[in-house]
Amino acid sequence: MADLVVSSGFWVTRMLPEGTVEKWLVADGADVASDDPLVDLRIENQLVRLKSPDTGRLTIFAQQNSIVEPGTVVARVSHA
Repeated sequence: MADLVVSSGFWVTRMLPEGTVEKWLVADGADVASDDPLVDLRIENQLVRLKSPDTGRLTIFAQQNSIVEPGTVVARVSHA
């Protein structure tokens, strides 16, 4: 099991440390492989793409348009 966490390193200014889940590239419950692109986040007017940390089944916690902050767990990849 591996969590998909929003890294604090995505923020350059840290003045407004929140972003938005722009678009999920795979559906909740889908089987994913390590390094598959999973979600696009909008942070400080930049698009950041997060990739799968492991191989397994995706469980999404943060829906599209959700606000995320550094350290937010947006999804989990569990071994089937």
